[in-house]
Amino acid sequence: MNVFRILGDVSHLLAMILLLGKIWRSKCCTGISGKSQILFALVFTTRYLDLFTNFISIYNTVMKVVFLLCAYVTVYMIYGKFRKTFDSENDTFRVEFLLVPVIGLSFLENYSFTPLEILWTFSIYLESVAILPQLFMISKTGEAETITTHYLFFLGLYRALYLANWIRRYQTENFYDQIAVVSGVVQTIFYCDFFYLYVTKGRCWEKYCWHGPKESLIQSINI
Repeated sequence: MNVFRILGDVSHLLAMILLLGKIWRSKCCTGISGKSQILFALVFTTRYLDLFTNFISIYNTVMKVVFLLCAYVTVYMIYGKFRKTFDSENDTFRVEFLLVPVIGLSFLENYSFTPLEILWTFSIYLESVAILPQLFMISKTGEAETITTHYLFFLGLYRALYLANWIRRYQTENFYDQIAVVSGVVQTIFYCDFFYLYVTKGRCWEKYCWHGPKESLIQSINI
């Protein structure tokens, strides 16, 4: 395991902890897309089914358990404990437009036609688009709390570090996972507009206003 993989995992975990901490401290879910969090919980659930059948390392097992717990606790806080503060009126992305093609693609493009492999492939494809409801929600409302932008930043950083991890593995191990790499590139593209705005404006504002370029990829989605 190289340093990019470890830093990527740390960045991913930090993003989830930041979001959980924000909800717990403020006792409020405003500005957070419950649909994105459900999709991420589904990603981890379908990806980590081998938790019970395939032991790789203590580190791997612990990280899987922590990610699953964080994902489900976040969903519970949004739809359970603090559901009265959840902004369902603006969390309107049609997730079926993501799930249907992802399910179809998982059956068409995978490494082996077995249940676990198809579900793993599904999780990879779904993760690449799971953030769209959150980005769509921000573009719809025109603002997000600073902590939410930090959460998105660390998620994007996690994906960028994983791309570096794959490049490093290809150089040192001649290992190349086409499904994971292509999906990771697609996911990174969705963060590009956000990264630009975060670096140039977001860090200096208590409220993050989404005034991106007119050709912004997320703003062009009309769902």
